[in-house]
Amino acid sequence: MTQTSIFWPMIVLAALTFVVEFRMYFRRAREIRSKQLRLSTIATRREMGAQLQDTAAADNYHNLFELPVLFYVLCIVLYVCGMVTVVQLALAWAFVASRIVHSGIQLTTNRVRYRFLAFVTGTFILIAMWLLFTVSLLIA
Repeated sequence: MTQTSIFWPMIVLAALTFVVEFRMYFRRAREIRSKQLRLSTIATRREMGAQLQDTAAADNYHNLFELPVLFYVLCIVLYVCGMVTVVQLALAWAFVASRIVHSGIQLTTNRVRYRFLAFVTGTFILIAMWLLFTVSLLIA
């Protein structure tokens, strides 16, 4: 394992974000065409939410810019500080797996109970990563 290994989970999470983004664009464009909406009528998020029914991809896309921001920051800090460990790397992959599961659920069945479980799992993994980093700083 090298310090740069921490970038691979980041790359996979970024790839997931791009996949969701393209799905959002295609689904949104199809719905706009089928409803023959003028783009000026959906210029804001509120207007879009009122006129478009298929919002799962857009909702998931927004989710990928909330909690994962703390993940990206921590991964970069771990690399800069030379504190990438096997445990941190394993937790990083577990976090990415939780986000993949979360996105998969939200983009398909959208069963809130299972989606929430994936979200909470990822949250606790990320908290563990931050706590481990904090302890490493304290003992360094």
